[in-house]
Amino acid sequence: MCTVDSDFVLERIPHRPPFLWVDRVIRLDDDSLVAEKIVPVDLEIFQGHYPHYPLLPGVILCEAVFQAGALLVSELIRKQSLEDSGLVRPGIPVLTRIIGAKFKREVRPGETLTLEVKLKEQVGPAWFLKGRVLVHDETAVKVEFACALSNKIG
Repeated sequence: MCTVDSDFVLERIPHRPPFLWVDRVIRLDDDSLVAEKIVPVDLEIFQGHYPHYPLLPGVILCEAVFQAGALLVSELIRKQSLEDSGLVRPGIPVLTRIIGAKFKREVRPGETLTLEVKLKEQVGPAWFLKGRVLVHDETAVKVEFACALSNKIG
């Protein structure tokens, strides 16, 4: 499945600007998702990180992958619920564990992030994923993480 519709993102995760780090989904498969985010040149965060050599903080790169992972898990929940009962289970996926992150490349204003996430396994109510951020086909971040469904939000 392919989509460029931003409503797809907004319908599946609660994040909103200025903390929405996914612009669009470009590919969705049974166990993986690819999305994009264009890093705005005038992003306020660059005024302080670093003013004379602006870099997107690594924690924001990880957050972008986590949001892409939440989109994938949300879609998996949606499909599974519709197959099982015809009703979508309430709740949203929330980050429960960061297993490791490796930072490989700086990300600068105006660059486009390609966010790739893949489901490694589901164990009960937890989803274990691996993800990476690419810029110009170069890996900027690799991270493994876990999500669980929360009924307290959304």
